[in-house]
Amino acid sequence: MRFPFALSAKIAAHIIKHKLRRTPRFAMVLQLEPLHTCNLSCTGCGRIREYSTNLKDMVPLEKCLEVANECEAPMVSICGGEPLIYPQIEELVDGILQQGRIVYICTNGVFMRRKLVDYLASIYSTGLEPKLQELLAEQLITDKQVETIRKGRTHSRPVIAPSKWLYWNVHVDGLEYTHDLIVEREGVFKECVEAVKLAKRLGFQVATNTTVYRETDVREIEETFQFFSWLGVDGHTISPGYDYDAAKKDMAQRLGKDPEEFFLTRAMTREKFKDIQRWGEQFTIFGTPVYQEFLAGKRELTCTAWAIPTYNIRGWKAPCYLMTDGHYPTYRQMLDEVDWEKYGVVDGVARDPRCENCMTHCGYDPSGALGTNYRRGDNWMNFKYNFWPRPPRFAEGHKVNAYNGVSIGKGHLAEAKAALKDGGTAPAADASGGCCGSGDTRERDALLEKVRTNGGKPGGGTPHVGARCGSDEPAEDETASAAGVEKQA
Repeated sequence: MRFPFALSAKIAAHIIKHKLRRTPRFAMVLQLEPLHTCNLSCTGCGRIREYSTNLKDMVPLEKCLEVANECEAPMVSICGGEPLIYPQIEELVDGILQQGRIVYICTNGVFMRRKLVDYLASIYSTGLEPKLQELLAEQLITDKQVETIRKGRTHSRPVIAPSKWLYWNVHVDGLEYTHDLIVEREGVFKECVEAVKLAKRLGFQVATNTTVYRETDVREIEETFQFFSWLGVDGHTISPGYDYDAAKKDMAQRLGKDPEEFFLTRAMTREKFKDIQRWGEQFTIFGTPVYQEFLAGKRELTCTAWAIPTYNIRGWKAPCYLMTDGHYPTYRQMLDEVDWEKYGVVDGVARDPRCENCMTHCGYDPSGALGTNYRRGDNWMNFKYNFWPRPPRFAEGHKVNAYNGVSIGKGHLAEAKAALKDGGTAPAADASGGCCGSGDTRERDALLEKVRTNGGKPGGGTPHVGARCGSDEPAEDETASAAGVEKQA
């Protein structure tokens, strides 16, 4: 089967139950944001700027579990911010699993290996030694981490353990050069790969989550699927980059770039995704084949954003994960009070101008599962896609030139660093103690000014330069290699 039977059956039963009850609107996936603090500052993401005055706030654990019960979605996607920063992430994952729900942990991967080491410590016995030596030889763990693992369980808290109901969902927007450019820090891609490798060795289910932008080379996206398929990942989520208000403001104010040069129009989305059905045959792409046809421009769908509601520090966010017109204290109040007919695109006409270019997963993928804009044969197409055999692992993924950035000295800051080195200067450390998401760009601006002074020309485009992340990155390791990133974690 393409997807585990238990997961597919749970979601199908949920849909059938509400169809029989004639429920007009119901949740399929809860997007739960327990915090908006993040250790990265990704180009195209406006979330931490949108909630910049609340970055220190967190949704209490009890409230997180309460809202999951409130909307009854069979699947909960824990996102943010970076959810692994949430102090009670283990208790949150454990609590949602105990409710009988499917859990996706949407992470940038930087802190992921730390959580995997915690799991190894919780199951340690002398019989684990051969496995530890293998992982150590492959440099998936360090000598220091082996020492930590051997100490065994040192607390009574739950750990994040393998489960058929749990996925790590790792953010990957391309191969090394591209991904590090978008997350604005070199070395993150390599750390993601090592985390994925370790998670798969330990028996976890792992998926990748990719956003496609105007500058994205779709051939590279296919190569990314090939590479991670070879690594054994269990599936891929892919969605077009949408110019929602918070992202546009961040693009213009923080990076000084025109959002129209970065995000996709509908026509561009269809061009970028014209091969997605072939990808769906070759790789385990999450999302219905109906949604894939929509992305490829072969049909229209009506937005069903209410099927993937978002809860965060301010309440139930509406109308969708990306657009914010209000926050509501209860799920029922949001469903009843939002005028859902004001949003989306119908027959090619945008009801709200902000919806014109949106074809995102959070708005339209549930439409394919719920049968909106139904065509004869859709149910069979969805059934076949879910229950037919999974595409085989891509055998030649190791031939993909995945490490095409900082690993070979061609990271997006390489020319800037070379210019500084030639000029006999070095980037000044950021004494402000600022962190990603704070909007503090002084360190990046100082680097650019030194480059200008020394006549250097940063590669990859000036708006993207500035991958270092304030005091969150060791000053002596500007390339943020995989070891350096793990050191930060």
